[in-house]
Parts: sequence; C-alpha cells; structure tokens
Amino acid sequence: MKFTLLVTLILTIFTGCSNKVVEVKNTLPKTTKKVTIFALHNYTDTPRAGMRASNIIDGVLLNKGYVVSNHIEDGKLSISKMQEIAEKEHSDFFVYGGISEWRYKTGIDGEPAVSLTFSLYNTTDASVKWSATGSNSQWGVDSLGTTAHSLILEMTKTK
Repeated sequence: MKFTLLVTLILTIFTGCSNKVVEVKNTLPKTTKKVTIFALHNYTDTPRAGMRASNIIDGVLLNKGYVVSNHIEDGKLSISKMQEIAEKEHSDFFVYGGISEWRYKTGIDGEPAVSLTFSLYNTTDASVKWSATGSNSQWGVDSLGTTAHSLILEMTKTK
C-alpha cells in the first residue's frame, strides 16, 4: 500500500513537469502508399523550422512503410501546386501543415518546446484524409529534434 502510494506520488510529480498536448483527428492509415512531403509553413522566428520538422516527418513516414517523395526544399507553395506536384509523381497523398513553436524556452534550463500541425491530403481531390495537431516540451537536457521526434511519433501513432 505504501509502495503504491509512493509510486503514484513520484509519477504524479514527474508527469506533472512535462507538457505534452496531442490532438489527432484520425489514425494515420497503415499502408505502403506513396506520399509527397512539403516543408511545413514556418510561423516561428526560428529559421528553417518548417523544413526541420518536415524532415523528421519524412523519416517517421518512411519508417511506417510509406514511399516518400521529398519536396522540402521547394519553398512556399499553394495547395493546388502541391497537389499538381504530387500528381506528377503519382503519389497517393501529400503532407503539408504549419509549425507555430520551435524554440528553447527562456530560463535556467532552456527547455525545448515544439508545436505543429500537419495533414495528409488525398492527391486526387486535395481533401484532408488525416490531420494532427500537437505540442510538446521536455526537460532542458533534451534537444528540439528529440522533442519534435517524440511528438511526431505520438501524432502518427496508429491504433
């Protein structure tokens, strides 16, 4: 009884110090279909944050069995232009979204903080097939990359 109470108290303290918010519209479909990925629109003050996050999404999707065509370097494109590029490459889907936080918070530890949204669009009609929004911050010993990676893994988790 005392051990259970102690473990519950410790878990409460440590999980209370972590900030993670994830909202997933649907589960990402398990597939071997082709996806064209574009850089997330960068709404932050951090240069190339959208490209950095897109690069992590690229790796996660490859790991999940998708065939990925990378257009992260293409810059800012309209949805219709992204759809056109994805159609030319015979992709089933394309990925696009935005990043609103990619920084180390100020303070003694400088904890990494990441907040992003991305969607999987159907190439034939540019409709949203899947969408997720998430935010995460970690301890000061973690990097932005590992914080973003764990968040993107959580956002793309299939059930």
